[in-house]
Amino acid sequence: MRSPTLPETADASLPIIWTVSVSRLTGLLADVIPEFDQRARIEQINLGFAEAVEVIGQRLRRERCDALVAGGSNAAYLRSRLALPLAPIQATGFDLMEALARARRIAPRIGVVTHATDVPSFHAFQHSFDLEIEHRRFVTAEDARDCIADLRASGIQVIVGTGMAIDFAEQAGLPGVLLYSADSVRHALEQAITLGTAPGTDRVAGRTATRRARRADALLGDDSAMLHVRELVQLYAPHAGTVLISGETGTGKELVARQLHAGSRRRGRFVAINCGAISESLLEAELFGYSDGAFTGARRGGHTGLIETAQDGTLFLDEIGELPMPLQTRLLRVLEEREVLRVGATIPVAIDVRVVAASLQELQQLVEQGRFRRDLFYRLAALRIALPPLRDRHHDIALLLAHYFQQLGSIPSPLSPAALQRLQQHTWPGNVRELRNLVERLCIHWKAQAHDSLSLEQLERWAPELFDTPADNRGAPREHADLATSRLQLTASAVRVALDRANGNRALAAQALGVSRTTLWRWMQAQAAARA
Repeated sequence: MRSPTLPETADASLPIIWTVSVSRLTGLLADVIPEFDQRARIEQINLGFAEAVEVIGQRLRRERCDALVAGGSNAAYLRSRLALPLAPIQATGFDLMEALARARRIAPRIGVVTHATDVPSFHAFQHSFDLEIEHRRFVTAEDARDCIADLRASGIQVIVGTGMAIDFAEQAGLPGVLLYSADSVRHALEQAITLGTAPGTDRVAGRTATRRARRADALLGDDSAMLHVRELVQLYAPHAGTVLISGETGTGKELVARQLHAGSRRRGRFVAINCGAISESLLEAELFGYSDGAFTGARRGGHTGLIETAQDGTLFLDEIGELPMPLQTRLLRVLEEREVLRVGATIPVAIDVRVVAASLQELQQLVEQGRFRRDLFYRLAALRIALPPLRDRHHDIALLLAHYFQQLGSIPSPLSPAALQRLQQHTWPGNVRELRNLVERLCIHWKAQAHDSLSLEQLERWAPELFDTPADNRGAPREHADLATSRLQLTASAVRVALDRANGNRALAAQALGVSRTTLWRWMQAQAAARA
């Protein structure tokens, strides 16, 4: 149920924000919201997923809402189905430190379960706290249950995670510690107020405010390759043609896709899905939707797929090379006929959706191997953007470091010349994402102690992985320097190195390899079958 509607006498000039939550997060929001009474009209909707979307959709026909606030899987679900600006509640490094400290007081063996949330390196926290930590990521509720069951079977004694993960943990007989803090809720509410206070009609529609915010998070860099990328984004954005973005993990493929959407004339929403993170049966239902009674367990009234959800907007298909062949055929028909047929339906629905796809893999090689349809490849690759790896943007590293120190820590870059030089020599297999996460970790350590500058010795203590290999490893084999950036480049040695570094944790190993957990699992299954 939601909290009572605010009285009409409330200040109409204030932004209207709806928070959407279930379980533990609801109570935390209730504690923090009163602090913002003078700055926004904030209402709690204590529902999740499809129920929340239905209620919000009905209310928007007669009421105004300027921004939403939600966390974890709920935020991802709402963002893909509603056009309103959304401020996600995201755990910070400090949140993780505090949650791990609380968990340690309960039991020594700790599992962390999150919904694709970027948090600082778990190895750093293991060294700092001397903790046994296992990390799992989930996409769906079923994934979350599986993560909890897997951790429980491996001897984990306490779970740190999102509200859904904590609920499942307690159902499985494990104590839970909520990952979010009051500060992370405050940050999300501040962001929602910013999104909800755009001038004039922008505030009602919400779209322009969101697009301005995303333009502010621009593609940084003075390197000639990045200048060319920005030129292509500006050139392609107004056009309706499909765009294929290629680049290694962490180079900013989704950011480019969002910039293309922000620069377009489309009034619909930006909808993203990772084709390699969901099983084939679920992916078909999520992409194309299904009609009432299409299969056992189908939701009454059917389900609107993400293609329809992106009507008059942009559909971003990440890891398109992982799309199973039968779904490639269906997607090709959508692109050619401009209509989508739900699973179990007989009448197609006309659509106007721009498709932007991205791939870690060389799709041309997949085509030659017969693993990707040639006609679909040429449909998707009408316009192409290739993103350079960070190791080829040596002169941009100082700029990016300064930007993220300011953004994440509100401090100027504290790096000593020697520390900066070491970072410029690093090969950055995780590219900009790796750099950003490293800066977040350094900010946490830096703020905990007072220093004149961040020395090379401190950098080695706080980021030991930077010193695991020689500084001149640019010439090392790619499967060891970059730990492979696509399934085509996965080798037994690269996978073995990644699993060793991750202490056998497949989710962390997949992240290091730059592929989804599903991709790594499929590769391992294929290797096992080949040896049989």
